[in-house]
Formats: sequence, C-alpha cells, structure tokens
Amino acid sequence: MARPTTSRQPQPPKRLRLLNEVRTLVQPARMIVASPAVVAPVRRRASTTQRQVLTIPGFGTTDLAMAPVRAYLKALGHQPHRWDQGRNNGDVPQMLDATLVRADDLASQVGPLDLIGWSLGGVVAREVARDRPDTVRSVITYGTPVIGGPRFTVSAETFGKERITDIERQIVDREQIPITVPITAIYSKNDGIVDWPACVDPYPNNVDHIEVSSSHTGMGIDPDIWKIIATRLE
Repeated sequence: MARPTTSRQPQPPKRLRLLNEVRTLVQPARMIVASPAVVAPVRRRASTTQRQVLTIPGFGTTDLAMAPVRAYLKALGHQPHRWDQGRNNGDVPQMLDATLVRADDLASQVGPLDLIGWSLGGVVAREVARDRPDTVRSVITYGTPVIGGPRFTVSAETFGKERITDIERQIVDREQIPITVPITAIYSKNDGIVDWPACVDPYPNNVDHIEVSSSHTGMGIDPDIWKIIATRLE
C-alpha cells in the first residue's frame, strides 16, 4: 500500500495553523450536503455482517466525542462500544493497560473487534492491535500522530520535552513488534492540531493512507471519514 510522498519532515504546528480549525464550523453543512452519500451505505446494509466496534476518543476528550460516529455505526447495523475509560489524559501506557482489559472483556463476549481511534485515541488503538492481533480485526485512525508521539502536535507543550523524549523512546521499542492487522490511517493537510506528515506511518505495516480535507476537530463529523469507515467495515 503506497504511502503519501512528501519531502517535508514533521514539525510542531505553528500557532497560525490553528486557524485551520475554523473549518470545523462548516462541518455540519458539509454533512448535510453529503448526506445522500453518507446515508447510502445505511440503506444497502440490510443483511450484511455486523461488526463489533470499539471507539477511542482523542486527547482531552471522552466517549462523548465519539457519540456521533457510534450513532452512525449503529445505523449501519454494527454494534459500537464505548471506551469507558473517562477522559483521555495522554498517558498512553496507563490507557493501554485499561483498554486491553476493556478489549479482552468485549472480545470474550462478542468476538473480534474493529477499533476506531481519533487522534491520540488512534495511538491507543494501534497499540491494542499490536498486543492483541488475534482479537482485533482492523484499525481505523484519523488525525493520529504515529511519528514523535505528541512532539508534532499543538499539545507538545502540555507534555514537556523530557516526557516527549521518553515517549519517543517507547515508540521505537514498541515498533520492534509489528502490527499485523490492517490499518486505515486517515489524515488531512488542513489539520491544525497534528502536523500531517506525522500521521504517515513509516513502518512496514499493512497501512492504507487516505487523505481528507477536514480540520482536526471536525473529523468527528466529517462525511468523507464516515464514508471511509462504512466501506472499511463492510
């Protein structure tokens, strides 16, 4: 699967890039205009396989952020599941342990899971798939930094240089074990929160990169992303 080509290395987003997030204001209108294409998969899924989907929210957010996509998944005939870990606090090792317990419990009841993670939630989803390849069917991420941890995000200052360096070291160690399940990595060059080259997976995984035009905060209700999700879960 081809990776996006770019000669530019990831870098911390300039504050001016945050202006791109104003695009979020047009997302409801985009969803209305695109509604026929978004609803079409719902109409044709009358008797197809139901997927069990665990949704994981981004940094600083809770399950509420993923409520719209869960409603869409339910309309598609799938069974969406909440993360149930409270607020994403940025502590990936701690969240990973808790999410593994959640995923193990769900998988024991309903079978293999598809994971959907937004931003840092996608990092957690990837790590669950790395540790549980037998119980994860696929991973879908959007706006997820896979290079540098939080270094190339506007949240970098929240973590501090020493912690970011430690996170990067952990990433290198974790990548010694490849992720073997299919990954769909959705990114946007209009992302004002995460520098988009940081979302391009440099590792030899089964990753399909797809570009959309959304802002970062608008990804939760982006019609293009919802259509991609519908297709990947078929």
